[in-house]
Amino acid sequence: MNDTQQDRAVQVMIDALAGCARGEGTSLARLYRSTSGHLYAQLLRITRNEAAAEDCLQQVYLRVWHSAGQYDPSRARPMTWLSTLTRNIGIDWLRRKRPDSDGNDELIDSLMGERRPEQDLDAEQQAGDLHRCLAELPGQHRQAMELAYFQGLTHSELAEVVAEPLGTVKSWIRRGLERLKSCLTRTA
Repeated sequence: MNDTQQDRAVQVMIDALAGCARGEGTSLARLYRSTSGHLYAQLLRITRNEAAAEDCLQQVYLRVWHSAGQYDPSRARPMTWLSTLTRNIGIDWLRRKRPDSDGNDELIDSLMGERRPEQDLDAEQQAGDLHRCLAELPGQHRQAMELAYFQGLTHSELAEVVAEPLGTVKSWIRRGLERLKSCLTRTA
């Protein structure tokens, strides 16, 4: 992905957050479309429960609606800010759930950064494998994957950013996922 396209994607999210701060519902809808998949996946990893992840996601966007005016683009990228809100809401859900569920202390500790060295090595290796496999993808497929999964763009927004037809972008994503799966299976 080139810097210009990445900058455009980031600017779209910054503009949407500014619109939310002004009370523009269309900006919230645009932000939701471009980021909800990524944030839902994050919540699903934290809560390990689909219903809880959906409830928490709703809380994330309520919080965004009420606190978008606090977002400062000079301090953090939009996805960083949104991911931090999301992580905090997910951890709060785990803490409320703690008396009813075993194993949450370890999960909360790992989310809070209190990880054991072997967990760090495993995560480092997985991240390394993912980046190596991404590097093996053809340029357009890699760019599409990065914009969709790291920047949280929808297929439609991605097509607009890279100036390609929607069907082409969907094909790039599908083929990229297939190649990533194959590559990661080989390294496992």
